[in-house]
Amino acid sequence: MAETLDLKTLSGLSASELFKKLGTSERGLTPQEASRRLKQYGPNEFADKKKLRPIAIFFSKFNNSLLLLLVAAAVVSFALGSRIEASVILAIVFGSAFIDFANTYKSAKAAEALQEQVTITAGVIRGGELKERNMRDVVPGDVISLEAGDLVPADSILLEARDLFLNESVLTGESLPVEKTPEKPDEKILRLGTSVVSGKGTAIAVATGTATSVGNIAGKLKRPDAPTEFEKNLKEFSTFIFRTTLLLVLAVILINIFVLGHATLDVFLFAIAIAVGLTPELLPLIVTSNLAKGAINMSEHGVIVKKLAAIHNFGSVDVLCTDKTGTLTEDRIVLMQSLDEVGNASENTHYWAYISAQHQTGVRGVLDRAIEEYKKHDVKDWEKVDEVPFDAERRIESIIVTSEKKGTVLIAKGAPEEILKLSKKLPEAAKTMIAKTYDHLSTNGFRVLAVGTKDVAFKKTPYGKEDEKELTFVGFLAFLDPPKHSVKNTLKKMAVYNVGIKIITGDNFLVTKKIAEEIGFTIHNPLTGDDLAGLTEHQLRRHVEASNVFTRVNPEQKEAIIRALRENGHVVAYMGDGVNDVLSIKEADVGISVNNAVDIAKETADIILLRKGLGEIIDGIVEGRKTFANTFKYLMMALSSNFGNMFSMPIASIFLPFLPMTAPQILLNNFIYDSSQLAIPFDAVDADFLERPKKFDIGFMKKFMVIFGPLSSCFDFITFGVLLLVFGYTNGAFQTGWFLESIATQTLVVNVIRSRANFWQNGGPSKALAAATIGAVALAWIIPYTFLGHAVNFVRFGAYPLILIAIIVFAYLFVVEIAKKYFYARYGRLIER
Repeated sequence: MAETLDLKTLSGLSASELFKKLGTSERGLTPQEASRRLKQYGPNEFADKKKLRPIAIFFSKFNNSLLLLLVAAAVVSFALGSRIEASVILAIVFGSAFIDFANTYKSAKAAEALQEQVTITAGVIRGGELKERNMRDVVPGDVISLEAGDLVPADSILLEARDLFLNESVLTGESLPVEKTPEKPDEKILRLGTSVVSGKGTAIAVATGTATSVGNIAGKLKRPDAPTEFEKNLKEFSTFIFRTTLLLVLAVILINIFVLGHATLDVFLFAIAIAVGLTPELLPLIVTSNLAKGAINMSEHGVIVKKLAAIHNFGSVDVLCTDKTGTLTEDRIVLMQSLDEVGNASENTHYWAYISAQHQTGVRGVLDRAIEEYKKHDVKDWEKVDEVPFDAERRIESIIVTSEKKGTVLIAKGAPEEILKLSKKLPEAAKTMIAKTYDHLSTNGFRVLAVGTKDVAFKKTPYGKEDEKELTFVGFLAFLDPPKHSVKNTLKKMAVYNVGIKIITGDNFLVTKKIAEEIGFTIHNPLTGDDLAGLTEHQLRRHVEASNVFTRVNPEQKEAIIRALRENGHVVAYMGDGVNDVLSIKEADVGISVNNAVDIAKETADIILLRKGLGEIIDGIVEGRKTFANTFKYLMMALSSNFGNMFSMPIASIFLPFLPMTAPQILLNNFIYDSSQLAIPFDAVDADFLERPKKFDIGFMKKFMVIFGPLSSCFDFITFGVLLLVFGYTNGAFQTGWFLESIATQTLVVNVIRSRANFWQNGGPSKALAAATIGAVALAWIIPYTFLGHAVNFVRFGAYPLILIAIIVFAYLFVVEIAKKYFYARYGRLIER
C-alpha cells in the first residue's frame, strides 16, 4: 500500500483521491486503524536505536592484533610456569581495554543523553480529534496539522495551506524558507525532518520510518565502518612486531638448544622473555591514555568524542569540508542594509517595512523578525486594517494600516521586479538606477526585498491584489546570514596548522561568494552541482584538488567529493548537521556533527560539537596531533633502545656460557621502563611538530630502528666488555650489571628522542615525564639491594661498577643526541601530508 506509492505520482491527485488511495478521510484514521498500521509499518524511526551494552563494548576492545598477541604471550608464560609475568601482562592488557571501554561508554552515554533530551511530537488528527502525538507513532494515512515551529513528521502530501513556508536546509542546504502550496504538484511534497517557519497547513502522511527519503539515506549508512588510518597503520606495525619477534624467538631457540646445548626449559623461558621484551605491551595503554586525555581536554571545550580512534584521525586531517551555514555564518537571517531606490542608506524604507512586519500574520516570519531586530520605530499610532497574503504568483504581500495623522496606507513588500512592475510610471533613468542597485545587491549575495507604498481610501470591505498598483517605490531591504566574527582568525589559525578548507553547500554561488569575501576566504575554481554532474570519476578527483567551493550540490555529490579527496590521499573531516549531510559524515575519515543536529547526523558522527564553529574543530585537530606525537614518542623509544637491547640478548647468548639475563629479570626490566612511559601523554609537544599533519610511516620507523637499535646494542656490548673484562663478572653479577645499564638507557632515552631539537631546547621534557623516567631508573637501581633483587638472582654492587655503568649510560645518551641530528638531516622528519 503506502510504502509502494510514489510521492510524485500522489502529488498529482486531488484530496479526495488521496484519501481513497491511502484508506483514510479528512477526519483521519480511527485509533484502531492507526494501531494496526503501526504494527504493520513499524515505528516512525529511520535508524535502529541500539541499546548500549557495556559488556559488548568492553569485549569489542579486544579486536586488536597487538592485544591478542599479548594475551597469547601471557598464556604461554603461564603454561611454562611464569605466572607473575603472565599476570603482569594480563593486567596491562585488561587495564588498556578498560580505559578505552570507560571513555567509549561515557561518550556513548553522553551522545545518547543528547538525543533523549527532547521528545518530538506532531499534531495528528484521528477520529476527527486533533491531538499531539509522539512522532514515532505517526503512520501512513495520518492527517497531520502543521504550524510554525513544527517538524514535518513524515513524507507527506499537502492538502491545504495558508502562507506555509518550510525550512528545508536539512535536505537542501538552502538557508531561506520555501513556500508550499497545494496548487502545484511539486510544492505539495513535504519531506520528513523539514520544519515549518511560518503559516499553517494540513497534510497526509504517505511514508514513515525507513520508507521516507531520510530512511533511504539511513539505509545507505548500514555499511560497516572502515578502519581508521591510524588503526590500519597500528595493525601494520603490530604485524611488523610479530614477524620480528617470531624470527628472533626461533633463532634463539634453535641456536641455544641445537648449537649450544642449553637446557630446554630455560631457553623457552628466555625466548618468551625476549618476545615480551620486543613487544611494546604498553602501546595499547599508551594509545588509549593519550586518546582519553585528548578526549577529556576536548570535552572541556564542548566537544564530545564518540569514537576514541577518531582523535588520531582528527590529528591527521589536512582537508576540512564544511557547509557555510552555522559554521562560517551565524545561522540566522539578518537585515544588513536598508536602502532607497538609488542605493543610499534609508531609514524611511525600514520604517515602512517595520510597520508591515509588526502587523504581519506570519508569512516569511524569518525575514520579518530580521526587520524587527534591525531597529525599533514608534508605530503605535498605526492600526492594521487588512492584509493581502503572499502567494507564489504575485510574489509580494501587502499590509493595509491606518493612522489618524497619516491616513490609510497600503505597504507592499516582495520581489523587487514585481514591486517595480506595480509602481507608478518612472523615468527611464530612475528605472535604470533601481535595476542597477538591485543587480548590485544580488550579485553581492544578498537576499533582496523591495518596499512600495500607496495612499488608499479606508474601506470596510476586504482589500485585494487589484489595490496593489500605482505604488510609490520606496527602496530595498538586503538580507544575509552574516559571517561569524571569529571566522577570520580561525581561518588564519587553520592556515598556520596547514588544514585546507573546502566549502560544500546547497546554497547558490553568489551568497557563498559574499560570505567568502566577508571572511577573507579566497575562492579557487568554484564548481556547481551541474558542473559535477558531467564529470567522470577521474575528472572529479582532479577537480576537487583545484576547487575549494562547491555550490548547489546534492547529498550524493557531497559524498562523491569526500570520496574523491580521500582517494587522492587526503585525510578528510566533514562537518554537517542535516539529513543531506549524513552520507558525507559517514564517508569522511572524521565525521563531525553538532548538538542540535538531526538525530541521524549525530548517530553517524565520530565527534559531536556542543557549539557549532570552526574554532572547536581546529582545536580538536591540534589535540589529535598532540596525541599522535606522544604515541609516536613511545614507538620511537621502543624501536631504539628496546629493540637494541632485545637484539643484544640473542647475540650475547651465543657467546656466553650462561643466559645474559633470565626471563624474570627481562620481564622486570620491561615492566619498570614501560611503566615510566605512562607519563608520555602529559608531555609537551614541539610547536613545529603540530604545524602539519603527519603520516604513520612504517618505512620511516624501520629506518629509525636500523640506526638507533644497533646504536643501543653497541653500548650493550661495551657494557658486556666492562662487566666481563674489567670486573670478570659472570652469571648473577653480569646479569645485574646489564640490567642496570639496560633499564637506564631504555628508560632515559625517551627524554632525548622526544623532540627533534636539542634535549635542553623547547623547555625540555615535562616535569611528569622527567620525574617518571628518573624515578623508574632510581627504583631499578635500588632493587638489587632489596629482597626482590635477591629473588631474581641480582648481586649487590659497590660504588666503582655503578659509576662506570653510569658513565656508559650518559655516553649513550650523548651519542643518541648527536645521532638524532644526523638521522633527521639525512631522512627528514616523519612524512607530512
